[in-house]
Amino acid sequence: MKWLWVSMLCCLLSVTLTACASCARPATDGGLAPPVSAYLEGPDVSILYGQQQVGIWVTGEGKATATPDVVLLNLGVEAEAKSVAQAQKDAAEAMTKVIRALKERGVAEKDIQTTRFSIEPVTRWIEKENRPEIIGYKVTNIVLAKIREVEKAGNIIDAVAEAGGNLTRITNISFAVDNPAELYNQAREKALQDAMSKAQQIAGVTNTKLGKLIYVSEGVPYTPPVIRDYAFKAAEVVPSTPISPGELEFRVNVQMVYKID
Repeated sequence: MKWLWVSMLCCLLSVTLTACASCARPATDGGLAPPVSAYLEGPDVSILYGQQQVGIWVTGEGKATATPDVVLLNLGVEAEAKSVAQAQKDAAEAMTKVIRALKERGVAEKDIQTTRFSIEPVTRWIEKENRPEIIGYKVTNIVLAKIREVEKAGNIIDAVAEAGGNLTRITNISFAVDNPAELYNQAREKALQDAMSKAQQIAGVTNTKLGKLIYVSEGVPYTPPVIRDYAFKAAEVVPSTPISPGELEFRVNVQMVYKID
């Protein structure tokens, strides 16, 4: 009796496993299920298809150069005194002279912009008491001056240094093109031509037919800043300061995608 029950259970288990295997594995055209190795070794088609880039993808770069027509000067005054009031008074008087010098040499008021004004304590360290002590105050007033006549930049620097005296501070000088739109247009056209030339070359070498353009993207235009660090005081200024603007380079990058016919 016991053997009869064991035999029935074994038959039932065998039928159940066979049915599950049949449901889990789809049959091929011949009606036979593929081997287990087909499931273990085969690629995940959905992942590959999602990552596939269809067509010809190319990038192009274009450049345009120009001589700067604007000089940007960061300049101002810095005054120290025992009291805030005195430091502020000295800085205000010196800055008034600096602004006047700028305007007298053709710098428009709209081209003079305050970029920093600060009042800070001046301290010294007391070693015995292990603490700082305030011995005065420093007032700093810095403006950004846009000089539209590049050839006058040296003379303007000299005039500012003389006007502000020992309180004058010139932190840096940079150069720019006031209206770079046309230069970016030139660089963009060269970038597009560069990308199209690459796509045609790829199609020719691979013996494929270049299809319709389906995607174009432009990167963020980049112009490397040309900055000269000055960071000097008036006493260090030599008359007739030489200024060399050099040349600016404007770059544009594009990406293009073509179909393959």
